[in-house]
Amino acid sequence: MFKFIKQYAETIDRVDIYPIISLLAFFVFFIAMLYYVKKMDKTKVNDISRMPLENENEHSELITQNYLK
Repeated sequence: MFKFIKQYAETIDRVDIYPIISLLAFFVFFIAMLYYVKKMDKTKVNDISRMPLENENEHSELITQNYLK
């Protein structure tokens, strides 16, 4: 199966650009996520970090108060 894909990919013109584009897309996404996390409001981060430890009623109230505004 891999031989077929490799033979087909070798016939594509300028196929060497696709790995570079993939790497750049990953890098841009990773940097954007780091920027977003760095700029997040600290109270929102604390609320999100406590969500798994709260019971279901408190969790639904928290969602209603903070995220559906």
